[in-house]
Amino acid sequence: MSEKLRLRFEKTGRAVYISHLDLMHTMQRAFNRAGYRLKYSEGFNPHPQIAIALPLSVGAASRCEIMDFKLLEDPDLAELPARLTAAMPEGVRVLEAYEPSRKVAELKWLRVEGLFEYDERDAGEMAAALADFFRQEQIVITKKTKRGMGETDIRPAIRESLFTPGDKLVNITATISAQEPTLNPELLAEALRQLRPELAPDFAKFTRLETYDAEMEIYR
Repeated sequence: MSEKLRLRFEKTGRAVYISHLDLMHTMQRAFNRAGYRLKYSEGFNPHPQIAIALPLSVGAASRCEIMDFKLLEDPDLAELPARLTAAMPEGVRVLEAYEPSRKVAELKWLRVEGLFEYDERDAGEMAAALADFFRQEQIVITKKTKRGMGETDIRPAIRESLFTPGDKLVNITATISAQEPTLNPELLAEALRQLRPELAPDFAKFTRLETYDAEMEIYR
């Protein structure tokens, strides 16, 4: 068995308000409660060898989170998801456990769904205007970077997007860059606030649905 193992799990419901740091602590406790011993790093400050591929923003949901980990023993991967889920808080569910065959660096695209709520504006008109806006060749916004505030063109990080009107809301399906560059889907709403405030939603939320490589093959 490979030394490194991988989980795919979902984080939904009330669990979306668990921060990344708290989620890491939650995972550690769940492994312990389920009877699995995590392997620790060596050195003066040993820490459990677990790593989530793409940390999730507070408030966002996901059905495709990926976490790598190492154990001190070889587990039964078929029974691990149920045992670990039983030790998790409501909203965190392990979907599968397996030996990874691909590096995290190969993960390139995320498929997300979301909704923009409009209390007083016509959803059909908003959907058409949103489609036009995100078809632009450039969408340059001001955002925080490692060097401070700067201008960034987020358009190359949006592979495709679809806007469908509903009852006082617009449903969104989009494929966005997961890494190099990383595009937080919340920046789709932020771009509207900065560049077209008349199209900015009253409320927005997103859910990650699936992960892909650069060729749009499902990533595991």
